[in-house]
Parts: sequence; structure tokens; C-alpha cells
Amino acid sequence: MTTHRGLFGPGQTVITPGALEALLETQHHPGEYLQRHLSGDWGDLCIEDQQENQLSLQQGLRLMSAYVISSTQKIWIITEADRSATTVLLPEEY
Repeated sequence: MTTHRGLFGPGQTVITPGALEALLETQHHPGEYLQRHLSGDWGDLCIEDQQENQLSLQQGLRLMSAYVISSTQKIWIITEADRSATTVLLPEEY
């Protein structure tokens, strides 16, 4: 990804095979969730984790979002502290 609109750059963006399969099965596009993550919409995190992300954004630490994509599945998006990479994955792939 060479351009972005958001609070931070994603670096190299990758998706695990499991997350890609889950998104395809639920007819969701990964870009939808990636854009939410980059804009500071942390998804389905508790308020404490959302506050931690706000602090991490200011201090250059790792960022994480979680999104429910079906009644039985969620995905995580994690951006490394140095903003070199962002990974879309299933929680069980962590």
C-alpha cells in the first residue's frame, strides 16, 4: 500500500490465510476493516483497550483492533510499534 488516509501508516500490509478465508466466507472485504483500523476505529475492543490504543498512537507503540465479522468469528488487526507492518489475522493465529 503506497497511500493511506488515516492517523498512521500501515507499513507492509499482510493477511493470514485463515483471516482471508473467514472474510471471504462472510463476504467482507479486508480493506473495509483496515481503513477503520487506520482511522482509529478500534472496533470491538473494551474501553480500556481503546484508551490504551490512543496512548499507543501518541507514544508510537503497537496498535490493535478487533472486529466481529460473524456470530462466530472475529478478526484482529495489529500494527507494529515501528509502523513497518500491519497484519490481519484470526485471534487463534496470534
